[in-house]
Amino acid sequence: MSDSGKWPSNGSPEDGSGSTEPTISFEKNTPTGPGPVYGAPDPKYSTPTYGTPGVDEQGQFGPPPGTGYPPPSEGSGQYGAPQYDGPQYGGPQYGAPQYGGPQYPGGPGYMDPMAPYGRHPVTGEPFSDKQKLTAGLLGILLGAFGAGRFYLNQPGIAVAQIAVTWLTCGIGGIWPLIDGILMLTGSVRDQHGRPLRD
Repeated sequence: MSDSGKWPSNGSPEDGSGSTEPTISFEKNTPTGPGPVYGAPDPKYSTPTYGTPGVDEQGQFGPPPGTGYPPPSEGSGQYGAPQYDGPQYGGPQYGAPQYGGPQYPGGPGYMDPMAPYGRHPVTGEPFSDKQKLTAGLLGILLGAFGAGRFYLNQPGIAVAQIAVTWLTCGIGGIWPLIDGILMLTGSVRDQHGRPLRD
């Protein structure tokens, strides 16, 4: 079998053995068909030279000469689109009415009358007019006197905290302390069941 890999016109290998297996050529400089060529590059092959786009030989930026639109003729005085004598249309002019469609509540400057202090971002409940920080600090610092619950306008719980704290000789003061911490975390609600605002 020949190592050249060439086939005669009758479709059988050159050696005439009748085998139809293709052969691979290992000879130097013998192309076997399309595919990658390995080895040293051809010294006669020259790579095309590409310049930096938009830079001419002097290092100046801009389009290459001879491309683009021709310069304007004398007397035209302007580049760009042709000028027409008809009405010019563009964006809205100052003082012109702006029609953006219907205005829905919730835009800038809009206040929900049912939630003047805003709404909870997850549940959508309206916030209370009472603050977490104020209620929590009053509950922690003056909880023995029921100050946190008086602030939230819950006098029944406030009186119960006073009674428990004084009847237990101060041991019951743990209740207003924990209650004040819960107020700071937002777990306690006001008299109407609304969450405390930040």
